[in-house]
Amino acid sequence: MTETQQATETVVDLFDALRSRDTERAMSLLDDRIVWHNVGLPKVRGHSNVGRFMATLAKPAFGFDVIVHNIAADGDVVLTERTDVLIWRRLRIEFWVCGTFELRDGRVAVWRDYFDNVDFLKGLVRGAFRAVVGR
Repeated sequence: MTETQQATETVVDLFDALRSRDTERAMSLLDDRIVWHNVGLPKVRGHSNVGRFMATLAKPAFGFDVIVHNIAADGDVVLTERTDVLIWRRLRIEFWVCGTFELRDGRVAVWRDYFDNVDFLKGLVRGAFRAVVGR
């Protein structure tokens, strides 16, 4: 398996672990010095700090889903175009995200996501409407 294929598989595995609330598996795919940056928000640095966020998504009232539209890699850098879904009880917030994942020794060392705040707010409004009307 090439470095590019392995990097792509690692990112897909990370999404699968988050989707299935398998925090332990998700964390095993992250470098100890991980930097997680949702551009426009403060960076989250370090395995334990990122782990706190991952543990929240694994709680029964919360959840995460993802639809990967496109994924491409060059060596140990993986780019994704996707729709992320953040779940809180009946509320599902769906919004478009582009992500860059930089791997070091087979583990994600940098996870940088770009998204539009207006698109996120639209997803919030749509999700709230669906939660209220029961769709």
